This record gives sequence, C-alpha cells and structure tokens, in this order.
Amino acid sequence: MLTHYRRDPLAALFQEANRMQSEVSRLFGRGLFTPEMAVAGPLLNVWEDDHAFYVETDLPGLTLETIDITLTEGNQLTISGDRKPVEVPSAIWHRQERPTGAFSRSVTLPALVDADKVEAVFESGVLKVTLPKSEAAKPRKIAVKSV
Repeated sequence: MLTHYRRDPLAALFQEANRMQSEVSRLFGRGLFTPEMAVAGPLLNVWEDDHAFYVETDLPGLTLETIDITLTEGNQLTISGDRKPVEVPSAIWHRQERPTGAFSRSVTLPALVDADKVEAVFESGVLKVTLPKSEAAKPRKIAVKSV
C-alpha cells in the first residue's frame, strides 16, 4: 500500500529560501541577512582605500558610554551596545518598531589592521571607525628588473 503525502507549497517555499541562505553562507562566509540584524543589529557600511578600512554605522540615541568596539584576531571588528527602551508612563503604544536592548555586529575585514592606530569617532549619532591597514597588508610596488 502506498502512503500519499500532500505537498505544502508554503513549506516548499521556506525550504527553498533556507537552501538559498545556506548556499549564500557557504559562498560568502555569512548570509545576507541574519536574525540578529533584523532584530537589533545596526547596518554597516564598510569600504577601503590603499591605507585603511572604514566602517560607519548609525547608532541614534546611544551615548559613548553605551557603545563598545573591539578588534580581535587583527581583522575582526565588533561593535556592540545597549539601547535602553523609552520609558513613558501611562503610554498607549500604537507602534514600537525601534529595537531596544543589547546588540552586537561583527565584520571580518579582508586584511590585518594596525590595532594601535584604530580610531573611532561618534558624531550626531553616526559611529565612524578608521582601521589603518598593517604594513603587510598595504599594496607594494614591485620593481621589475631586466635580465
């Protein structure tokens, strides 16, 4: 006797989305969007030039005391903090979309940085981190010799 299974199209859609997320993670090291990002992690802009990497993130409402920045393994930057909820006695909330609570975002840079020269500036709710590349990571011009 054959057992018949009814195929759930919605379950198939989620299964395919999970498969695609796994493939993106395998190819690029991390998924495009993670649950931490959706819930409480700030979005990052990361770029580089010949001398340094640059990371910017919007952290409105935070103070210097509630932001923590760490560099590990010479190229992994972690920005963490804690957003306190707004306390409004007798409030009747209609919408509460801004995330609160602890958050943490890490990014692995493609080369080592000089940890002693990293600088961070927090101005108008925007955190800007400059991470100078280590001498070993900077491009070098190689002289070509004639034989």
